[in-house]
Amino acid sequence: MSASDPHANQPLVQAGAPLGEGRAAVVMVHGRGAAPENILDLVPALGRSDLTYLAPAAANRTWYPFSFMAEIESNEPGLSSALRMLHALVARIESAGVPKSRIVMLGFSQGACLTSEFAVRHAGRFGGFVVFTGGAIGPAGTTWNHDGDLAGTPIFMGCSDRDAHVPESRVHETAQLFTRMGATVDVRIYPGMGHVVNEDEIAAAQEILDRAAAR
Repeated sequence: MSASDPHANQPLVQAGAPLGEGRAAVVMVHGRGAAPENILDLVPALGRSDLTYLAPAAANRTWYPFSFMAEIESNEPGLSSALRMLHALVARIESAGVPKSRIVMLGFSQGACLTSEFAVRHAGRFGGFVVFTGGAIGPAGTTWNHDGDLAGTPIFMGCSDRDAHVPESRVHETAQLFTRMGATVDVRIYPGMGHVVNEDEIAAAQEILDRAAAR
């Protein structure tokens, strides 16, 4: 593990069907303090065993050290390393014959924030983004570079109205950003929900997976 690139060469855990043959693939990004196996626990609930699921591991179980709303510089080099890792993973999936339009990126909590930031920085027509309790990274008042085009990519964002880590305001702010970048965004705020993924969110994710698989 390199101090300047901590997430390079970390393990990648795979579930579901083999990668390739144009089969839709789902990149699953775990939260802080978790591991690939934790986010892969969602695979049985998603109920789409014919898809490929790829879950990368964060060094020391965290993608970046501080809150996603801290100053960007304070979360380096972890943040940039994590974004490079995801970019390389997407390229690996494409090289296996799976187009971006059949790649779905799904994250929870810190992983959802990283997934959101990836969508901003590497915009394109993906199969979809599923953001379980997260938003784009940066302190209050951040102006994101949103020159990229998400080109109709479906994005689901679900969160509690009073999550301890992700303010509802940042979810809406991120949704507006994605909309300006050309995505089709579905935001659902759940009153009093804990820091979890609920059944309605799973159903929304299933819809995105099915659309990606059918492309």
